[in-house]
Formats: sequence, C-alpha cells, structure tokens
Amino acid sequence: MKNLILAILFLAFSIHPVIAQPAEIPTLEETPEQIYRAEYEKVNNIVHTKLKVKFDFSKRQLIGEEWITLKPHFYNTQTVTLDAKAMLIHKVTRNGKALKYDYDGLKLTIELDNIFVKDEEYTLHISYTARPEEVTQLGSDAISDAQGLYFVDPDESDPDKPTQIWTQGETESNSCWFPTIDSPNQKTSQEIYITVPEKYVTLSNGLLISQSENSDGTRTDYWKLDQKHAPYLFFMGIGEFSIVEDKWNNIPVDYYVEKEYEPFAKEIFGHTPEMMTFFSDITGIKYPWPKYAQIICRDYISGAMENTTAVIHAENAYQTSGELIDENIWEDTIAHEVFHHWFGDLVTAESWSNITVNESFANYSEYLWREYKYGKDHAEAHRYADVQGYLNGANESKHLVRFNYQSREDMFDAVSYNKGGYILHMLREYLGDKAFYAGMKEFLSSNQYQTGEAHQLRLAFEKISGKDLNWFFNQWYFGAGHPKLEIDYKYDDPSKSVTISIKQLTDKVFQFPLPVDVYEVNTPKRYNIWIKKKEEEFTIKYDKKPRFINIDANKTLLAEIKDVKTIDNYIFQYEYQNAHYLDRREAITALASEQSNKEALQVLIKALNDPYHGIRLLALDSLNFDSDPKVIQVIEKLATSDPKTLVRAKAVKILSTLNDMKYVPLFKEALKSKSYAVQSNALKALFVLDRETAMEKVASITDTHDREGMSEILMEIFIREQNVSEMPFVAGNLNSGMLYSQDESLQQLYAQAWRWVVLSDNVEATQIMVNDFVSNAKRYRKYGIDKINTQLLEQVLEVKIQQASPFQKELIDIVKRGIEDIK
Repeated sequence: MKNLILAILFLAFSIHPVIAQPAEIPTLEETPEQIYRAEYEKVNNIVHTKLKVKFDFSKRQLIGEEWITLKPHFYNTQTVTLDAKAMLIHKVTRNGKALKYDYDGLKLTIELDNIFVKDEEYTLHISYTARPEEVTQLGSDAISDAQGLYFVDPDESDPDKPTQIWTQGETESNSCWFPTIDSPNQKTSQEIYITVPEKYVTLSNGLLISQSENSDGTRTDYWKLDQKHAPYLFFMGIGEFSIVEDKWNNIPVDYYVEKEYEPFAKEIFGHTPEMMTFFSDITGIKYPWPKYAQIICRDYISGAMENTTAVIHAENAYQTSGELIDENIWEDTIAHEVFHHWFGDLVTAESWSNITVNESFANYSEYLWREYKYGKDHAEAHRYADVQGYLNGANESKHLVRFNYQSREDMFDAVSYNKGGYILHMLREYLGDKAFYAGMKEFLSSNQYQTGEAHQLRLAFEKISGKDLNWFFNQWYFGAGHPKLEIDYKYDDPSKSVTISIKQLTDKVFQFPLPVDVYEVNTPKRYNIWIKKKEEEFTIKYDKKPRFINIDANKTLLAEIKDVKTIDNYIFQYEYQNAHYLDRREAITALASEQSNKEALQVLIKALNDPYHGIRLLALDSLNFDSDPKVIQVIEKLATSDPKTLVRAKAVKILSTLNDMKYVPLFKEALKSKSYAVQSNALKALFVLDRETAMEKVASITDTHDREGMSEILMEIFIREQNVSEMPFVAGNLNSGMLYSQDESLQQLYAQAWRWVVLSDNVEATQIMVNDFVSNAKRYRKYGIDKINTQLLEQVLEVKIQQASPFQKELIDIVKRGIEDIK
C-alpha cells in the first residue's frame, strides 16, 4: 500500500501542499514483550446457536432474537458472560423467566436461575438490537475494519452501488451482530432465520432448509448447519445476486455474483470442484461440509474470508474473459479459502497466537494447488513472491507462534502467512511427501470439529514419521528470524579438492539440512550435509574442476545466501538439466548486467523461449533488446505466437517503443486478441503510429467490461485528447489508476487529469470523482487514506468556492457531502 499513499500525496501536491499531522503515539502500560496472550479460558461452552434476524435499513441496524444453548466446561457455574458489542439488550430469559444481567456495551454477564454442572445444558433467549455503526474496535492490515455487520447503500442513494448486507466475523466481530462467546476455541452448530425484502437472496452457513413468504413483502430464509464450527465463521450475505450452480460429488457448489458477472462466474470460480477433489486427496479427508458457496460483495474489508460453506470475496475477484485469458488473479485466493475448510474450519486455531495452524496451511495450499495444476515453476514463482513479502516486511523479530502480540489483529501478517507457508514447505521437504500428507491427515483426524495448536501439529507429524521434530518447531515455530549465510570456496587444484565454508551471519545459530550439488559435468554429485554451527566447512574431491556448485540445491531453505559466482557459473546455473526456477531466475537477473558478454547475452536470448512464461517475461524485462537484431526477431515471434497472452502483450509493448511503421500491421492484428493486455499495448502503439486506426478502435469499445478492462490505455488517450465527454470515465478511474500504476510518466499524466477534473464545471465527473475518493477512503482507512482523501477533497472544495460558475453551489455541495461521508 505504500505506492498508493505516495501516489495520492503526489496528486495532492499537484494542487496544494499537504501539511502532515504527527501521528499520535499511544501510551501503553505494558510493552508487547510483557504481555502474555493465553488461550481464552473456557468457563461455559456453546452447544448450539439459533438466530432470528431482520434489518432496519434506514438505521443500519439488526433486530434479533437468539436462543443460545451452553453448558459448563468443567466447574459448576451460575453465571455466563457473552460478548455483545454496542447492542441494545432488551430482554434475557430462560424457560420464559426473565434473568438478571449486567451489560457494559461489550460484555453481557447473565445471572442464571440455577447452578449448572459439567455437561448440563441450558438455553437462554435474548432479544436485542445490533448497532454496528456504534462499534469502535479497530481492524488490522489483513482485515481493515471490525464492525461485524455492514450495510452497503441501504438507502439506495448511490446509483453505482447495489444494496447489500454482509458480515465479517474474524477476529472477534460477529459479536457485533449476535451475542456469543467470541473466541476461536468455541465450537457451535447453528440455525439462522433471515428475513429480508423479497427481491433479495440470502447466503449463510450450511444448507437452505426452507423459504417462507411473509404478508409484508418480505421473505424468511432458514439456514442450518449441524456440524460445529467457531463463532467467528458465522456469515450472512444479502443482496440481488445471480446464483450460478455447480457441483462436487453431488454437493452444491454455488457462485453468488451480480447479474452482469453471471456469464463469467464459472470462468472465475470454475476450478473450485477440482480444488475440492485435490485437497480431499492430499489430506486424506473428504471435504467435510454439506455445501460450498462463494459470494462477491461490494466494499468488502479484506481479500476473502473462509466462513464455513459460505466464503465471501472482495470485488477484486470480479474479472471478465479479457482479463481471465491473461491470468485469473484471484485463483490463489480461491484455493486459499477452499483449503481453510480443512485448516481453519474443520480444525480451528485454539487461540490467535496459534493462527499459523489456519493461515500458514491456507497460504501453502496456494503453492500446492499451483504445483498440481500448473507445474513446479508456477508454484516456485509464487513462493518466491511470498518470501519477498516476508523479507521486505521488517518481520525478523517475530515468532510464528506469538503469545506477546499487542493486538490479536497483529497476527495476520507476513509471518503467519508467507513465512508460515514457507516453513511448511521445508517440513514437507524434510519428511517427504507421503509422511507430510499423512501427518496432515493425522492432525485433522485427531482434532476434527475441535481446535488445534502448533504442539499438536508437531505431535501428529512425529507420530507419522517417527522423527523427533522439537528442533524444527523450536527453531521455526517458537523462534524468530531466518539464516543469513555467507558462502566461500577455496580450490586446491594440486589435490583436486574444494573446501566450502558456510558462515551464519546472524547471532542466532540455526540448524538445518543443506543439500549441495557439485557439477563437474551435467550430472551432479549430491552431498547432504547438516549445518549446526555458526561456521562450518567441508572439503570434497573432484576429478574435474566443478563448473557450478549449487548450495541448497532443492531451493527449500528459507535463508538469505551470499554466494559469489562468476559469469560462467551463472551461465551454467541457467542451463543445467532441469534447472530449478529460482536458479534460472537468479541467473537471468545476474546476467542482465553482463550483456556485453556474448555468452551471457545468448543465455538471455535463450530464456525468451524458456518453458515457463514467467521466465520469458523476466527475460523480456532484462534484455537490452536493441543490442542484437536476432533479439528483435525473437520478440517479433513472441508478439504474434507465444502461447501466453501476457508474454505477447509484453513483446508488443517492447516493439511499440521502436516507433517503427513496419509493425503497424502486427499491432492491428493484435487488436483482435481477446486479451485486454495485448489489445491495450497494441492500442497504445497505434495511438502514436496510426492515430486514425487507434481512435476507431477506441470508439468501438462500448462494452462496460471492456472499457474497465482497458481503462489504463483509455484513460491515457482521453486525458491526452482532453476528451470532455469522457471526463466522467477518467474521474471514475483516476484513483484506481494511481493505485496500480508504477509508471512515473503515467502518474504525471494522472496529476494533469486531476487538475482537469477539479477545475471543470462537470457535475457528473465531480460526483463520480468524489464517490471514488469516499469509497477508497473507507476501504483503506487503516492506511490513513481517509485523512489524505479528506484533505484532498477540502482542497477541491477550496477551488470550487473560488470558481465563479453557474454550477458552483451544486459542485460545492457534492464535495461537502463527500467530506462528511468520509468523516
């Protein structure tokens, strides 16, 4: 998100300077290191939760009734405390008898009319009103808000947004819309009766048992889930959705999307049944729930959430054929949420400190799915990106299992996700596939419909493998950081030996297996060593001086390795038989600065035909393509016939920089591609070389999805042309353009567009721009975008006040309403 903040600040300075306000530094009684976050004590256990809910759209409130069945965990009890945030509690009864209670706006403590003993069940009835707008708890980097229940355009005032209601329970926000023990170590079955206007469909956990029409134009849908799951996984989604049906082993698999995206739903989510088969196979446990549904909701505050059988996705999941042909950018997220139905839903982290048993496995499932579906290179490219996210995030001091976090929301970070997934990959490598998958099955089988922690995970893998894994878990789960290694080689030609020294540069000394491959010829000799000391060395004999020594040959170790290599080493590193993705990637990156060396250049040219398209893209980015006519010939071929449209698009973009008229036919042909990326780069080229053809193409792009899919190039053309009729389109895409653009020249262009819109009298464009700023301010509030956008709109207001125009009052009112809406 750093790029977003910098981009918006850049826009701000293009009109007036922004005066930065110093951040308020909270005073803490305890530092995080002094806080111990224990698992929540179980006094009472929830057995079953039954809800009846309806909505006051004008007040953005829920009117609810609850029947909650509980039992003492062990000790006798005469009170129960429920989480209930910012509610109005109207009445609490048991068997029709009113009970005394105390409520402070967060906790509802109820005096029971009897002393209950272990396993003795009792049911309470609670009438209440949930007021999510009154909730004050904060969200996290992963989940940006925490009011639990959300109304989207409930008064139908925004023509660009449908009215929707959705919930978000993680971490402890479902207690914003129904009283519960909002803890991950609780498990409950559930029933929900949801009453809504007839035009809306509903989605919740479990199966839709019945629908009843009411005399007042509403309908009541009855959803039921018999299996037990954690309270934070309860979900409701409400709105005007198309339901696209699919199946897995006769289990319903449904996709809830807005009507206009109905034709694309199976393109977006269509691999879901195959994922369910794959994950059932590798865990050894058949998908354990009665259905699987996915819904895409407006203004969702996270990426996605694994609510049991009812997953919610952010709007980013919406894609059309022109985008999906390039890449389904949401497929990793889809796999992630499916796998949570084993790790997270079937077995749930007993505490937020142990969120690794949920999120690390879900993160690693993205790798596993890619490896199975698309091959190892594809999976390794994803793992590389993940580890960069961890390494660049100031995470070295954090344990994977943390009992001293400041806020439970802090646990949803690149350690629990990225690093945790990488650690599982190391464990899989150490144990072998069969033992690793059998260990997962053991953990899930032993703890299904219950909770789990890292120690249980260790015991499961130890039981299966017969290996002691304390050293692994102590180091990677209950420790912080990662190895930083410095490698040195000393060759002794007379004795035909090389001594490899390995030095750990961190204060903490790690132990790990380290496979080393020595290449005298194309077939390596493998040496498996075990590193235990800060400095170690070992000597190997050779018949012929090695061309390449590959440290961490399987590329499994989570480490930063400083390993000095020659150009010849890098050339061989790319070319050895079945070279690993990371070796090829590192070689190309290193050789990119050595293109004056003919052999190095030939490797980069060869990489243009690498079997993995990600390497081809990297080679295209790395090459000085004007250095050799042969390179241009290869790029021309890629632009017309590469099997991956993203590679074709990149090749077209490179050819466009040559400004050569001979490529006009190629660019015209590229305009026929289904891929938005290919079309966009061809259109940009033709805007310079053949403006008439370019503008004819622009005029032909009338479909809303096509215009959004090609918004960046259309924005650029409309801004450069100062096309007033397209100013509303520019205004509506300006913020997202700044969010995703890494191009400095485009950012300058967007700054020009900002001034153009702000200084105009265009009412429609002003309203659209304000709506966009308000939406982004709310979505990215945790990054301070609300404050930045408020300052920007205040500057717009100042400009509008100074302008003399017939639309002055209307424009001023639009901006004022936007500022008020953000605040």
